[in-house]
Amino acid sequence: MSMIGELTYFLGFQVQQSTKGIFVSQPKYTKDFVKRFGLDGKSHARTPMSTSVKLSANMPGKSIEQSLYRSMIGCLLYLTASRPDISFSVGVRARFQANPKESHMTVVKRILTYVNGTVNFGICFSNNTNLELVGYSDANWAGNADDRKSTSGDCFYVGTNLVT
Repeated sequence: MSMIGELTYFLGFQVQQSTKGIFVSQPKYTKDFVKRFGLDGKSHARTPMSTSVKLSANMPGKSIEQSLYRSMIGCLLYLTASRPDISFSVGVRARFQANPKESHMTVVKRILTYVNGTVNFGICFSNNTNLELVGYSDANWAGNADDRKSTSGDCFYVGTNLVT
């Protein structure tokens, strides 16, 4: 195994190269941490988060162990390197690490069941020679329930490749 091959295996990445480009995923890492948190036998969620659930830092309910919640969020944050489809969901849930409640844990578990059903998802970098830079942005005015600040997101492509 080459040095790059050993490094990608150690970091949990799987890199496949073809004539179309490079595909990066983390199926082994995903399976391992979903199993570690005991959610490998659960039914799969179709989306990483519900559009109807609104969470805030001041949610009523029982507080849960911070270290478990932080561990789950940390694993998911590492996974976002090859899974842009969960970046927003994980970022929103990461805000509640200081005092997580059972309701926060429920939605994090939903993300985990989603990634368990999509372990082979990843990101593709095509061999497209187009170097056009294209950006998209979206905003939600006063969307944060805690401080009423606007939330926004953006993504940028070079050709057909998502870069940020």
